[in-house]
Amino acid sequence: MDWDQIEAAARRPEATICLISALAHYDLTDEIPDALSVAIPRGMRAPATEGAIRWHRFDATTFDLGRDQVVIQGSSQLIGLYSAERTIVDCFRLRSVVGYEVARDATKEWLRRGGNPAELMSIASLLPRGKAPLLQALDVLA
Repeated sequence: MDWDQIEAAARRPEATICLISALAHYDLTDEIPDALSVAIPRGMRAPATEGAIRWHRFDATTFDLGRDQVVIQGSSQLIGLYSAERTIVDCFRLRSVVGYEVARDATKEWLRRGGNPAELMSIASLLPRGKAPLLQALDVLA
């Protein structure tokens, strides 16, 4: 069981795995997260936790975009998880937090596995600050 995921889901039902933690879930990065990255809607207070959890606040109007729920391994508890496409776009939006190389390398791996750039662009067009850096990366990778 992943106790950090269980704690995040128990403290905030809307908790959603994001950024490097989501990339690691999809095996799109070699980075090993030092803490579980979890998104909650902007305006919500991040709860105090005992686990290694890094809370991020995402815009409430786009919070559910690309969000699904998965069962936490070894339990019956659910936690939110952003799609690989949403995660890649978020990594470009927040490249100052995760690093441009992480976003670029995840995109490269996702494309290698047969990902469609149009799917990334459809999500990027709905999220602020995601479209321009993603277009630049796709231009270089193509």
